[in-house]
Amino acid sequence: MKIVISGDHASPALKSVVKDHLEQKGYEVNDLGPYSADSVDYPDFAHQLCQCIEQQQAELGILICGSGQGVAMSANKHQSIRAALCWNEEIVELSKAHNNANVLCLGARFIDESLALKMVDVFLETPFEGGRHQARVNKISC
Repeated sequence: MKIVISGDHASPALKSVVKDHLEQKGYEVNDLGPYSADSVDYPDFAHQLCQCIEQQQAELGILICGSGQGVAMSANKHQSIRAALCWNEEIVELSKAHNNANVLCLGARFIDESLALKMVDVFLETPFEGGRHQARVNKISC
């Protein structure tokens, strides 16, 4: 599975840990940056990640910024993206199982590395339940 990862200037440290974790599990990871704490505009990175998913260059994405809010808002402007801002494992599981989230958004300033890695694993391992949830997901894009 191909995963694309990106964020903003608050993301490089956590993004690096997540990327290493994914690669150790055998995932192919495309890191779009940024690679330093120099200030950048998070929408630029979020939109680039979403375009990779829309163009089928990756199946799933992970976006990380200070709060997770900015990247989530930017990503959800894309019709085929269902970005979920998550802060615990249960929210990740529900976002995937019920909403078929294809982008996980994390707040680097509010979660530690251990929790982030647990949430990433839940995101990748939880299947979409379909059924009644599919009809609801179909109504998200207008």
